[in-house]
Amino acid sequence: MERLRVHPMSESRPYEGNLWGEPLNAANTVNWKTYWSNKIKRHLGESVVEIGAGLGSNVPYLLTPAQKEWLCLEPDAQLAAQIPHTLASNPLRDRVTFRSGFLQDLPAQPSFDTILYIDVLEHIEDDQREMEESMARLRPGGKIIVLSPAFQTLYTEFDKNIGHYRRYNRKTLTACTPKGARLVELFFLDSIGTLASLANKWFLHQSSHTPGQAQFWDRYLVGTSILMDPLLGFNVGKSIIGIWVKDQESH
Repeated sequence: MERLRVHPMSESRPYEGNLWGEPLNAANTVNWKTYWSNKIKRHLGESVVEIGAGLGSNVPYLLTPAQKEWLCLEPDAQLAAQIPHTLASNPLRDRVTFRSGFLQDLPAQPSFDTILYIDVLEHIEDDQREMEESMARLRPGGKIIVLSPAFQTLYTEFDKNIGHYRRYNRKTLTACTPKGARLVELFFLDSIGTLASLANKWFLHQSSHTPGQAQFWDRYLVGTSILMDPLLGFNVGKSIIGIWVKDQESH
């Protein structure tokens, strides 16, 4: 069996969500990952870096033969070390490398066609600076793709516990647009999940999500959102997606 190539690791930063079992809960949301990945897959270039890749559980939903190189960059060394296990049966695993570290550990030169932040940007205190750092590592015509929790009114103790600084709306995510980039798509997903999140905030007041709740949401509510979101024009949902393209003239 081929082994995933490993870059030298920098200093590790444990993920707050580990205490709540969040990486494993997220990895098991098959319907949700299939849903959002189908919305962004066509934007992926040949060379991709996924910031905050966690266990590597997003890769099987996104990696296709069109991608020649895929770097999983994860600050938590314990999570990064599990990526080979996650991708052990993936036929394209030889295209994936991984390392524990941050975007700033990579050379500040245009090296990637796509930079992904899948439920990650909300964990970064200075999100605008992070986006500027991404631009320095993105090739002209390349894209930054962000999937994040939506609407600050849905912010709960659970968000705080797993290290979220914020949730986004159209205005706040648009404000993250870095110099030399154009925002080409901005839309919401999981309208029914919004109702579930409101119910949790107003009535349950839970500071964590159980595996059973995650599976119920993924199995039953996501499917309803897939039907409802287009009817609502993708204007409401508990997650938001932004896609930026770097100007061809930018360096």
